Amino acid sequence: MLQELAQAGLMQGLVLSLVALGVMIPFKILNFPDLSCDGAYPLGGAITASLLLSGISPLLATTLAMILGGILGLATAMIHLRFKVNTLLAGILVCTMIYSVNLRIMHKPNLALFDYQTLFTFLQDNLILTASVLLVLCLSVILLLYRFLISEKGLRLRAVGLNPGFAMRQGIPLAPYIFLGLFLANALNGLAGSLMVQLQHYADIGMGVGMVIHALAALMIGESLIGTQTLRRQLLAPFVGALIYQQIQGIAMSLGLAPTDLKLMTGAIVLVAIGLKLKNKRAHV
Repeated sequence: MLQELAQAGLMQGLVLSLVALGVMIPFKILNFPDLSCDGAYPLGGAITASLLLSGISPLLATTLAMILGGILGLATAMIHLRFKVNTLLAGILVCTMIYSVNLRIMHKPNLALFDYQTLFTFLQDNLILTASVLLVLCLSVILLLYRFLISEKGLRLRAVGLNPGFAMRQGIPLAPYIFLGLFLANALNGLAGSLMVQLQHYADIGMGVGMVIHALAALMIGESLIGTQTLRRQLLAPFVGALIYQQIQGIAMSLGLAPTDLKLMTGAIVLVAIGLKLKNKRAHV
């Protein structure tokens, strides 16, 4: 049982690392606390499931899930910038509205895809090959994100998050980079939702509930372990943290923790990670 949980945890951890990256961009780079993850993740899953049931190719379905997830991020940015709504409230509004949209897309609360082709069908349920493909995908995303963030546009994006006043004085417009950052973040969330649905052959309307907390827990674990002193460390932190976080959940379940208690454990992990981070800061003062 422990081996099965470890294998499932590896798959889920690799997918969660994309969500953690999607949460890291607004929270750590843009300094824009965004809860749209809880909406973009199930949106990606709903889009993918509906398109696969309609006979659309898995690659096209995954691509559209990414794009529409990114558009959800644009909606959050627009609500904040246009209507001057608090960032957290903007994310909550978007997540609330997208729930009804997802139900419209799926036509019912859940969809099964057991008899339909996915991106992983050609792997014939080989766990090692599936994990290898996901690993290559995640590392490729991290590399592409790193290359972007050290480019001129990426440096401007980081400047907007680090010091908006300074960025404006240097002639950098804030709004376009906020739109760009939230699009990238939620495109990753949409991609993660799409991949998870294709891995488990199942889409559920409630699959995004609490995802932002899971992602933050993974991010904080990674940051506590490898730090954030450089951009490379900041990008690797969510990846490492997500893998460890899912294995912790697997171990907890193997020891008898009920699945209904996982969210309680997640909250406890976040609090412990915050406490360790504060302790480390005080130690360096």
